[in-house]
Amino acid sequence: MPRGRLRTATALCCALGAVFASFASAGALLEVNGIVIRADGAFEPRLLPRHGFAPISFQGHIDIDAKGGGRPAALEEVVLGFDRDGRLSAGGLPTCPAERVANASPAEARGLCASAIVGAGHVEASISLPGGGAVPARSPLTIFNGPPEAGHPTVVLHAQTTVPATQTFAIPVPIELRPGQFRYRATLRIPPIAAGLGSLTHIDVEVGRRFRAAGRARSYVSAHCSDGVLETHGHLIFAGGTVIDGAVQKFCRAR
Repeated sequence: MPRGRLRTATALCCALGAVFASFASAGALLEVNGIVIRADGAFEPRLLPRHGFAPISFQGHIDIDAKGGGRPAALEEVVLGFDRDGRLSAGGLPTCPAERVANASPAEARGLCASAIVGAGHVEASISLPGGGAVPARSPLTIFNGPPEAGHPTVVLHAQTTVPATQTFAIPVPIELRPGQFRYRATLRIPPIAAGLGSLTHIDVEVGRRFRAAGRARSYVSAHCSDGVLETHGHLIFAGGTVIDGAVQKFCRAR
């Protein structure tokens, strides 16, 4: 890596680490390379068993802006690692393959795969128009439990924009089981929005699903509190080469 880019990546790593450390409490504000990020989030309940697992749900949002206004750099890829205090349980939960909702509106997609929904929220984008100017686009976001791939769980993210023309997104996201500190690694590759003229500006989501399988109550996401912290590692890549890398720490109490 060239020395200039290495310095940039290192600075971004340190800055995002500070942002992520406050993510679960009062929120965060970060500005790097003309990209302004505001983020906040929480999970419930905070009181968790030290051993065993208890159901949780979590909510979060991120806003991405360009310093001085205009369209920010496009977010192209997000890789998230979730530590071993968290657990994903999709066994017995219906699945929704991406092709089933690839041409569906948000309402149609939720109707087609209602039993596979594990999360929901909204996404917003800024789209540049030929001749100048930018317009906002907004869509409901739905997260479906996807079919397993190579023995690993997946989710499918669904959204649709109608600006300047209808574009439907049904994005499979593999969630790889891994050894070490982080139990799961989820990789989201974001397709070009409006043929490259759009950039994500907002995402909010709530994830949590209770269901029954084999006669037992289950939770799609659960956790315990072994060391007082639930940690998530994030690696974000923006168009133009900006890389943001750091760790999210969310505090819990053991019972």
